[in-house]
Amino acid sequence: MSTKKKSIIKCIDWRSIEEPDLPLEVAGWLMEAGSMTERFERHCHNIIIDLKHEGFIEHQALSDEKELLPESPRYWIREVVMCADDEPWLLGRTVIPQDTLSGPEHALLNLGKTPLGRYLFSSKDLKRDYIQTGRQGDLWARRSLLQLSNKPLLLTEVFLPASPLYCHSRNTKLA
Repeated sequence: MSTKKKSIIKCIDWRSIEEPDLPLEVAGWLMEAGSMTERFERHCHNIIIDLKHEGFIEHQALSDEKELLPESPRYWIREVVMCADDEPWLLGRTVIPQDTLSGPEHALLNLGKTPLGRYLFSSKDLKRDYIQTGRQGDLWARRSLLQLSNKPLLLTEVFLPASPLYCHSRNTKLA
């Protein structure tokens, strides 16, 4: 029996990778090369992951993501809401081809409420191929093709209204 679950991330209007044409006040956030979890932690006291959905889906169930990843019979999907001090700051969707989950990367299946960034950025074998920016209505978004031990995964992040990306005057952690 197959159940089709709708993604928490809606249609995103993606911009050109070559010329993202970003306003200066958001460019630093969207083009962040390091861990967004770590960046958020500089602006709050506590990060919590609200796990919305995880599990395998078939190739045909992917949208435009299938053009960005190698073909695989199945993909692991993980969708979360990252909350900071009980405020939702980010929607995250990770798409991982089944072959990426071999070896030590099998641990990606068991992250639970651990932020993905904590796991990824603890590896010396992580590189980011690109960051693409976009909009989902009034919200900014980005997606990255990452290589973990030369195995791909696609991470999409939508910055929610309470995110410090939209609070230009908030630069440091609250006292």
